[in-house]
Amino acid sequence: MKKGAIFDMDGLMFDTETVWQRCWSEVADEMNLELDPQFRKEICGTSGDLMAGIIAKYYHVEDGHAIAKDVKTRVQNYLMEEVIEKPGLREILQFFRDNGVRIAVASSSTRGQIQRNLEKTGTAGYIDEIISGTEIAHGKPAPDIFLYAAEMLGYDAKDCYVFEDAYNGVRAGAASGAATVMIPDSQEPTDEMRELAAGIYDSLTDAMKAIQKGEI
Repeated sequence: MKKGAIFDMDGLMFDTETVWQRCWSEVADEMNLELDPQFRKEICGTSGDLMAGIIAKYYHVEDGHAIAKDVKTRVQNYLMEEVIEKPGLREILQFFRDNGVRIAVASSSTRGQIQRNLEKTGTAGYIDEIISGTEIAHGKPAPDIFLYAAEMLGYDAKDCYVFEDAYNGVRAGAASGAATVMIPDSQEPTDEMRELAAGIYDSLTDAMKAIQKGEI
């Protein structure tokens, strides 16, 4: 078993990707924009300049950052009301805690949003470190956030699991050298994902069982 476990948040720990998609749709409707399916795929799991750049590429706007900020604010407002855990989350967190595996959350969301979601769901006590995409130079698919998370846990990335639901997250995890596990949410596995991931499972529970069996 690895020494550390690093979790993405949106769409992996909590059912927040549906909220993100709802907010993107709201903003697009207000701006009379049609959301390109490829845009939805590329934007998933991004933050900062990369997110703003993707917005500018598809919609030729002057300030992609302003649109990204609008969407993020809406997401935060929705999540103030309710945060839904993904199936098996608490089970796998407890499993790692029982086996001495240190746990980090590494998400493109802000530190404040990460902390609010953890506190609202009562899962904050399982987490040893929090790393926000706003605190690193290069967002996913660059490996920086997972390399830094592993460092904060006190391990090399190769001694950690990374759990992700999105293409850019899997790319980042694999590039870091961590054993990257994909739990698909809004993005279906592709041949690229099957090549990069150490395993692809329907749920966190299934991934935990695979770890127990030594399959990952």
